[in-house]
Amino acid sequence: MISITDKTLKDLEFNTVLQTISDRCNTEIGKQKALEIVPFKSKETLMDALLQTSEYLSSFTNNNAIPNHGFENIANDIKFLAIEDSFLEVGSFRKIATLSDTVNVLLLFLKKFHDYYPKLNEKASQIEYTKFIIQKIDEVVDKYGEIKDNASPDLINIRRDMSVVRGKVNQSFGQALSQYNGLGYLDEIKESIVENRRVLAVLAMYRRKVKGSILGSSKTGSIAYIEPEATLRYSRELNNLEYEEREEITRILKKLSYEIRPYVDLLKQYQDFLSDIDVISAKAKYARKINAILPNIIEEKRMFFREAFHPILFLNNLEKKEKTFPQTIELKNENRIIVISGPNAGGKTISLKTVGLLQLMLQCGILIPVHERSETFLFDRILTDIGDNQSIENHLSTYSYRLKNMNYFLKKCNAKTLFLIDEFGTGSDPELGGALAETFLEEFYHREAFGIITTHYSNLKILANELPFASNANMLFDEKSLEPMYKLILGQAGSSFTFEVAQKNGIPYGLINRAKKKIEGGKVRFDKTIATLQKERSKLEKTSLNLKEEETKAREESKKMENINAKIQEKLERYQELYDANQRLIYMGQKIDDLSEKYFNNKDKKVLIGEFLKLVEIENSKRKKATVKEKKEKEIIQKKVVEEVKVIVEEIRKEKKEKKIKAQKQEAEKPKVTLKVGDRVRMVDGKSIGTIDKIEKNKAVVNYGIFTSKVSLEELEFVQAK
Repeated sequence: MISITDKTLKDLEFNTVLQTISDRCNTEIGKQKALEIVPFKSKETLMDALLQTSEYLSSFTNNNAIPNHGFENIANDIKFLAIEDSFLEVGSFRKIATLSDTVNVLLLFLKKFHDYYPKLNEKASQIEYTKFIIQKIDEVVDKYGEIKDNASPDLINIRRDMSVVRGKVNQSFGQALSQYNGLGYLDEIKESIVENRRVLAVLAMYRRKVKGSILGSSKTGSIAYIEPEATLRYSRELNNLEYEEREEITRILKKLSYEIRPYVDLLKQYQDFLSDIDVISAKAKYARKINAILPNIIEEKRMFFREAFHPILFLNNLEKKEKTFPQTIELKNENRIIVISGPNAGGKTISLKTVGLLQLMLQCGILIPVHERSETFLFDRILTDIGDNQSIENHLSTYSYRLKNMNYFLKKCNAKTLFLIDEFGTGSDPELGGALAETFLEEFYHREAFGIITTHYSNLKILANELPFASNANMLFDEKSLEPMYKLILGQAGSSFTFEVAQKNGIPYGLINRAKKKIEGGKVRFDKTIATLQKERSKLEKTSLNLKEEETKAREESKKMENINAKIQEKLERYQELYDANQRLIYMGQKIDDLSEKYFNNKDKKVLIGEFLKLVEIENSKRKKATVKEKKEKEIIQKKVVEEVKVIVEEIRKEKKEKKIKAQKQEAEKPKVTLKVGDRVRMVDGKSIGTIDKIEKNKAVVNYGIFTSKVSLEELEFVQAK
C-alpha cells in the first residue's frame, strides 16, 4: 500500500500527466476518472491495470483492433429510472440500447480473442451479457429514436386513422386554396403555417368572405391567416387522435420503463465498465505517444531504469522538435543512495524528477518510457522535497519549511521508502546547513531507504564516497565549452565549476583570484581535482563514442566487402561455366574436324556416320533433362553472362589495341636497328625470344629452339646482339 502526499504529486507534476491522459479519453466520465487516478493499494490490482493497458497498446499494432467503446452518459437517466412509477423519454431508451449493444459487442470480442487480451477479457467476464434490454427497447423504439408504429395494436390503429385524417385535411385545404385563389382573395404567398397548421394567406380586405377560423395576421395587418372551415373540422379530429397517440406512447414508455427497471444496477455496471475501458484506452494512447512499455516488476529491492525519459519533457521537446536525453539510473541494496553534484542547468533536477515520476506513474497503472530491459520493485512511500518551498501562508522561510519537511521524512522513512531531495541542505549557513544535511543523510542511510539527492556541498560528496552502499554521480559537462551534455554518470562526484563558469561569463581574472584566496585552499583543490576528473571522464566519453562510431563504420565496410566478394565469386562461377561450355564446343569442333579429315581420306560414309553417332551419344549421356522453364531461365542467365563477357572482352581488346599503338609509336620513335643473322629477337606483341637463322629479302627465319618460324622483319624487335 503506497502513501503519496499532495506535495509529492505537485513536486513531480503528476497532474500534468493525468491531464494529458484525460484529454485522450472519449467520454466525460472517462475524462473525470483519468484525473482521479491514484496509486493502487495492492500489487495484484496494479498488475492487472498495467497488463490491461499493455494489452490495449498491443491492439494498435495487431490485426484485431478493439471495437468502439464510446457511449452517451446515462447517469441521470438511470437515477430517474430507479424512481418507482417514473418513466423515461424515448431518447433515453435509445441511449440505453446503444450502451448495451456496445458492451455486448465488446464482451463477445474479448471472449473471442482472449488469447490476445487475457486480462481485458478477465475484466469483461465479470460483466453480465444480456440481449434482453436491447430486444425490449428495439420492440418499441426504432434506430432514429422514434416510437415504432407496431409498438402496440392501439398505436397502429391510431396512427392509421391519423394518416387518413391528414389526407382529408390536405385534400380539403387544397380545394379551399384553389377556390379562394381563383376568386383573387389570397396574397402572393397563398399559404403559411401557424401553430403547426396549414392556413390560407388571405388579403385583409377579403377576410370576411372566407369561411373559417382566423389564427393570426401579418405584422403589417395586410394578411389574415385563416384555416378554412372544411379543414377545421378534420383538424379537430386530428387533434383528438394526436392526444390519443400521446396517451398511448406514455403507456408504452411506462411499460418499457417497468421492464427495464430491474436492470438499473447492470446499466450502472455497463457504464462503469465502458468508462474504465475508455481510461485504459487513453493510457494506451499516451503510452504509444511517449514510447512507453511495462518494465519487469520484481520482488528483489532493485530499481533499474535504463534509457528513461521524462514524459512531460519528452512531449514538450517533441512539439518543439528538440532532442530529449534519456538517463540510466540504478538503485539496489548495494547502492541505495545516489548523490548527484555538479553545476546548475545540467539536468540534475530533471534526473531526480524522472525517477520519481516514472515510479509513481508505474504504481498508478501507467506504462513508462524506459528500455524493455528495465526493472523495478514497488515502494510503500515516495517522499519528495523539490523546488522552492517557501510558505507565504505559514510565514515560513525556505529553510524552516525544508526542516519541517525533513522532520516528516524522519517520521516516515523506512526500508521501502524512495526519497528524492533537490539542493539538499541549502537555505542556511553553508557550514551548519551542510553538517545538518550530512546527519539527515546518515539517518536515511541507516534506515536502509532508497534515495537520490542533488547538492553542491562537498561534505555530502565525501560522505557518499565513504558510505559502502552510497555513491556519487554527476551530470556530464563539455570540458572546453562547459556546456551541459545532459548525461548522468554514476561513480564520481561533480564539480560545481564555480570559478570556471565565472571566468567563462566574463568575470575579471583578478577578481576570481581574490575570491579563491578568501576560501580554504583545501576546498579549492578538492573542487579543482573533481573538475579535472570530470574533464578526463568527458574526454574518455568522447573517445569511447568515436571508437564506437569507427567500429560501426568498420562493420559496415566489412559487410560491404562480403557482399562484393559474394558477387565476384558468383560472377567467377558464371564465367567458369561459360568457359567450360566454350571449351566443350571447341573440343566438339576438333572431333568433327578429325572425322571430316578421315572421311576426306577414305570416303567411307558408314564409318563417318558410326563415329558421328558415337560422338553424339557420348555428349548426350552427359546432358541432364530440364523443363522448358529451367531451360528458359538458364538461357537468360547465359545470355546475361555472355553480354557481360562481351563488354569485358571489348574493354580488354581496346586496352590491348591502345597498348599496341603506343608500343608502335615508341618503336617508331626509337632509332631503327638493322637486324642480322644471329641476333636475338622477339615479336613486337610477343614474349618468346628466338635467334635469326636466315634473312631472305624482308623476311627472317627465327629459331625458337623447338620450332622455327618465318616472320616479317617489321614484326620483329631487337633484343640482343650476336
